[in-house]
Amino acid sequence: MDDMDFTKPAQESAPASAPFKAASSRFYKAEVAAQLFRGDGREERFDSGQAIFTEDEKTSKGGLFARPASRMYYLAEGEVGLTIGERVLDLVNRGEVFGEMAVISGRPRSASATARVPCVAYSLDAVELQAALGKSPEFALMLASVMYDRLRFIAARLASKPLAKGAAAREATVFEPQLVAQLESALPASSIVRHRQETIIFKEGQAGSFMYLVKSGRVAIAVGTNIVEVVGPGGTFGEMAVVDQSPRTARAGALEETVLISIDRGALMGLVKLQPAFAMALLRGIADRLRHMNSLL
Repeated sequence: MDDMDFTKPAQESAPASAPFKAASSRFYKAEVAAQLFRGDGREERFDSGQAIFTEDEKTSKGGLFARPASRMYYLAEGEVGLTIGERVLDLVNRGEVFGEMAVISGRPRSASATARVPCVAYSLDAVELQAALGKSPEFALMLASVMYDRLRFIAARLASKPLAKGAAAREATVFEPQLVAQLESALPASSIVRHRQETIIFKEGQAGSFMYLVKSGRVAIAVGTNIVEVVGPGGTFGEMAVVDQSPRTARAGALEETVLISIDRGALMGLVKLQPAFAMALLRGIADRLRHMNSLL
């Protein structure tokens, strides 16, 4: 089919801006974050000039000199500066969240955070965050929406230019087979959908009611003329339309006979409550996608 020819230009994407911090997103709600962090987080206090975390900070997996797990923060009082090297990136103000990417992805910090004045914050590590998401699935969707804002900005830039020479589409897998089976068992049989080889699943600009989890087969995700991701069993795509009801920002097409599990917004909220690990895996998948698409620019 012509639509499966990803060398043809797609509909132009609207320009966007790239928020560095969560509160820059139109989806961020301080009251939702405050309730979760105050209820499940640990209160921490920092003196003026004190480092909260540092760039490239890593978490060791164990042993005598193991460092504490990375934590993400809700700032209740004060002001925090974010920097990379000597370059100032942004300021975090009261009511904002920061440090979430390292906790979600399990990767080293990409920036440093320093208290500019005496600060009071509430923090969560990855284990605590996962438990909290089961109680507050709306926070999981809010955080996903914030991350999707960043993806939209990158997608708009990628749509306007070809990939760099040697750049390759990422093979994406998010969920382990056991979790896929658990999720399928929690959904009705009508959630299973099948697509023949070389058929379009959705196009840019379309409204969408479902996200998809690949049970078998492979799906290509294209932005403009670029295939940026190939989603195999255990991978997800189309989450943006379900999380924040936004139009599709990419095309998706079946590369082979493909079986999908479709998940609407109501089912997604239920799954997060039932399986908080689902929310963490979903957020981790978004973080990995962000990192990969950034590398393509």
